[in-house]
Amino acid sequence: MICIVLVAGHGTVLETQIKYDDTGLYSHLTGVPKALLPGIGGKKILDFWRQLFTEVYLVTNADKYKHFERWATANDFPVENIVNDGSTTLEDRLGAVADLQLVIHSRRLQDDIVVIAGDMLCADQNFDIAQVIRFFRSKPGELIIYYELEESEKSSSRGIVEVCPDSHRISRFLEKPHDGVIQSRLASVVFYCIQRDSLSFLSDFIKMQPRAADRSFGRFWEWLINEKQLDVFGMKLPTGFQLIGQVGLSDYTKWLTHYSNKQLDNPTKPITCRSYARVGLIGNPSDGFNGKTIAMTISNFWAEVTLTESQTLVGHVNTSTHNHKPQNLHRGRRVQESRYFLFPLQVLVPHPLNDPTEFGSLQDLFCISRKEGYLGGLRLLQATCKKFYQFCSKQGIALTKQNFTLKYDTNIPRQVGLAGSSAIVSATLKCLMKFYNITDNDLPKPIRANFILSVETDELFITAGLQDRVVQVYEGLVFMDFSKTLMEDQGYGNYVSMDMNGLPPFWLAYLSDPSDSGRIHSNVRQRWLSGESAVVEAMETFAALTDRARAAIQTRDWSTLAQLMDQNFELRRTIYTDECLGPGNLKMVQLAKQFGSSVKLPGSGGAVVGLCLDNARLMEMRQAFQEAGCVFCVIGPYNPSISTASGQH
Repeated sequence: MICIVLVAGHGTVLETQIKYDDTGLYSHLTGVPKALLPGIGGKKILDFWRQLFTEVYLVTNADKYKHFERWATANDFPVENIVNDGSTTLEDRLGAVADLQLVIHSRRLQDDIVVIAGDMLCADQNFDIAQVIRFFRSKPGELIIYYELEESEKSSSRGIVEVCPDSHRISRFLEKPHDGVIQSRLASVVFYCIQRDSLSFLSDFIKMQPRAADRSFGRFWEWLINEKQLDVFGMKLPTGFQLIGQVGLSDYTKWLTHYSNKQLDNPTKPITCRSYARVGLIGNPSDGFNGKTIAMTISNFWAEVTLTESQTLVGHVNTSTHNHKPQNLHRGRRVQESRYFLFPLQVLVPHPLNDPTEFGSLQDLFCISRKEGYLGGLRLLQATCKKFYQFCSKQGIALTKQNFTLKYDTNIPRQVGLAGSSAIVSATLKCLMKFYNITDNDLPKPIRANFILSVETDELFITAGLQDRVVQVYEGLVFMDFSKTLMEDQGYGNYVSMDMNGLPPFWLAYLSDPSDSGRIHSNVRQRWLSGESAVVEAMETFAALTDRARAAIQTRDWSTLAQLMDQNFELRRTIYTDECLGPGNLKMVQLAKQFGSSVKLPGSGGAVVGLCLDNARLMEMRQAFQEAGCVFCVIGPYNPSISTASGQH
């Protein structure tokens, strides 16, 4: 695509203040056009925008033309691509839209174009322009880039957009609205993609606006979107922008320092996020069958993911044995005698225990594979990253081209139905959202749970329901309603966080060797889809048990809750059969009942959860489970409102 950079602005507050600054610190910048002032990292602002495109044109005024001509000759930029609009003062300027039309007509450009303000500071220097172009070409209209205003920024200083979250179509554009006129905090910047067939609208607009002051792009988009109601779409860049032509010297230096510090801070601060194991207290497994459940995250077990911005790898290429030219290497750059190149990396680090590649013997391999399966957590990291990029591209969020290293750790027991896989996915997603500055507005919690499920079901073909992902996103004690009407109407259920104060001491036990825990889901889904009355009625009963359990929790009626948990297990046993549940699960259930405790499966199998209101019997039961070779613990509920851990959550 062709990029046209607008650098035709005349004298501004910033230029005047530099000229008359009495500190002497900025005397060398006197008369320098805004686009040629220092930007992030000392690089000229214009240099940053120029490097993103292969075919670039500038439009400037007669007063500043010589500066850009010198810049062009010093930077191997074609001087013939600089267009002089002939103006010398603010009073005889053409206006931004007219300047754009001048370049298009004078250079006979016949292609889609990108329009950028040359005096725009960008907080992040690495966003992926290719992703922007792909999104633009996937839409039947123009494209406006926007970002979310920082707290210190006022909407009255920007063009504000309202964007449909589903279609990404901009439904309303207001140029520098007064406070309170519009609720949106999404600000457009002079960064547009315009289709070749739409360029004629520039002439139509100019004819309607004889005054140069009215030929701004803000007014152009108000006319095109609000009045003509043409299709214009929005894409969010999760970063900040600042037009320095609108600010004075103190603000310019403030924003430059602010953005530069962000650049310096990111690589030095690893991002660590946790997601916790969960126990299904009631209703499961009806979450996969339009039922209702209540589940709780527990502080005993967690998955932790750490993201660190990758350092660049210096690779050696022996030019005497390679036929390809260094400049053709993917994202390569010559740094020394055409033999060393810089390659940014995305690195996923295998876990030393969960992703084994070396074994002590064939017997060792057999035992580990039998107990823990064949697949560790590395595939979860990779699938989450892939799905995250795909999601952001589809949702109109342009990510930066930052590279990172991901590693994970987990103490969640494997193969016992405590949502260990989804915890790794959830923690990875948290890290990616923080790293790329993706907000809750970009990826709301209900959609986040759907995203995590899709990573497992669509990418890795893991059979799963929504319960685990919802409770790991919301954290704490969560009531979930997955009714068919809700799921079809809004794409997700009704999720309500519940009060965790005063919860009784739930306990958890799991098999040290879960290989005989059974195949829990069996053929129940096929029976449910075919409308078998016993299965359909069972799922409705699970939902009814959940409603009663919710009321019991709200009234702190723990005896009733314990009875409902027992009923939940017996109903599940009826539908799934003992053969499907497996001998290991059944033995744990029978053992718990010997001590008068309620008991049920918290997940797919391999563990049991229960409620014993007699503390002495609880201690006796702990010993009995341990003697039976099981791992037993009293659950510590993870309450996000009061709990903290070493990482970020």
